[in-house]
Amino acid sequence: MSKEKAAREQQYVGSIGLVAPLDQPKPPAAPAPDETWHFGRHLNPHEEGQEDYVPVYDGTAWVYYGDGHHGVERPVLMSDGFNVGPSSLDELYDGFERGEYPLMSQLRERGRDAVIFGYGERSASILDNAGYVIEAITRLIDERTGDERLVVGGFSMGGLVTRYALARMEIQKMDHQTEVYFSYDSPHRGAWVPIGLQAFAHYIKRGNPANSALSDQINSPASRELMWRHIETVDGTPGQDKARSDFLAALERVGNWPRRPRKIGVANGTGNGQGAGIEPGVKAFRATGLLFPGTTIYTQSEGDDALVAELKATLGKNETITTDGFPEIDGAPGGTLESFGIAANTLNKLIPGSALAPVPEICFVPSVSAVAVRDLDTTALLNTDISALDPEESELDAFLCASQNEGHTKITEELCTWLLNQL
Repeated sequence: MSKEKAAREQQYVGSIGLVAPLDQPKPPAAPAPDETWHFGRHLNPHEEGQEDYVPVYDGTAWVYYGDGHHGVERPVLMSDGFNVGPSSLDELYDGFERGEYPLMSQLRERGRDAVIFGYGERSASILDNAGYVIEAITRLIDERTGDERLVVGGFSMGGLVTRYALARMEIQKMDHQTEVYFSYDSPHRGAWVPIGLQAFAHYIKRGNPANSALSDQINSPASRELMWRHIETVDGTPGQDKARSDFLAALERVGNWPRRPRKIGVANGTGNGQGAGIEPGVKAFRATGLLFPGTTIYTQSEGDDALVAELKATLGKNETITTDGFPEIDGAPGGTLESFGIAANTLNKLIPGSALAPVPEICFVPSVSAVAVRDLDTTALLNTDISALDPEESELDAFLCASQNEGHTKITEELCTWLLNQL
């Protein structure tokens, strides 16, 4: 491949996403909700004065009444998680209803109103988006018939947004009237995206600043708050981002958790300490084409000066990325993502034969994080046999870990039936 062709190809590598391809196909339309509520409204400055403008909302709720209901009676608010751009409520409905387990139908059959809540910008700060959740909770209380208390929670980052929102309402003496708070594979102690993959995202951007989609996603406010460890630039130092430190401090100021509701949660990872069997320090991603020739990203290993990536490009300076004192987190028990697989598949769609992912899927939210029992600082902590612990060690009042390590936020009968029976 000539340098000119490499330069042209490099213009199209912006569609690799952090948690999914940024250009994934649209889901089928959801059934029309019984009610649609919007929170916050503004106009794109470029659309100001145009007659055909589309208003932009900071939060949107779709309300589906429970069976036999004619209004809001027993609401369950379910918050969206992290990605870039506005939530797709069609996509949320599709995931909740049309996969392995029909969560929406089951909620409604049990006489619960299913309230899907999404954001105008999912990568905005968790602290900012929590404000729209508070507005939604307030409206649910106002619109509700009777005095049935609420169920409020979320999936992945959504569990953190709702956790903070409820705790903030309590500290501000606002009555959220919530009986149960739930989280579904939420990263209470942090989420993991390999440092080598983060660095590769910034490397792509450095080669072509217009090709910044993945780098911008990783450096977004919510991503910085969620990630256990982060690297801002190719030549940066991996560590806890200031935005995460600030987020944890903000949580502490509101008491870390809401105190009034019963707190429950589930993990898409196992609770027996058994991970996915991924070896540390092995090749997880390898570029085989001429765009990033020889680029290799490795699974995370322990120790200082651990090699996690060798980044090379036809047009660009080579970089070696290392970490100090990290645990073997890629193979930890937890909800998984095809982090390396997504990157390889995207490159191969653009230029066939460009990349391989020998280790496509790794841990994204460790089980110990999802059920809030341990930090992520060592391999031993990550591999804790949660089932052998006193349940009181969790910051949740009740929790369930999956019987196998499975996809992050996968809607399963095992986890959902337990969750529904706890409401």
